[in-house]
Amino acid sequence: MSILDFLFGGANNSDAIEVLGKEDYKKAITKGKIQLVDVRTAREFAAGHIKGACNIDYFNPSAFKADFAEMKKDKPVYLYCQSGNRSQKAAKKLVGMGFSMIYDLKGGYRTWNY
Repeated sequence: MSILDFLFGGANNSDAIEVLGKEDYKKAITKGKIQLVDVRTAREFAAGHIKGACNIDYFNPSAFKADFAEMKKDKPVYLYCQSGNRSQKAAKKLVGMGFSMIYDLKGGYRTWNY
């Protein structure tokens, strides 16, 4: 790992993470049974979420780790948060946990209008 990777997170910017625009994200999540996760707080989730999503709060580290440990690492995981910031951080954590196909909603739930 280079010093730049260490400082700027290059090692975590894995090929396993792909950011999708809302149209591509919508197409992807409508294809059968998927692992769709809202990483916002329970309060944010209750205020509105994408149909079919489960809620795993990024800010609750023990539950985050335990809940994702129950998920299939070899299947795609679709993440979103309010703006895309937390979901990017969550995606990097998931790479470290062994997930290999992570898709993040560009701009987060605030851009979702379906």
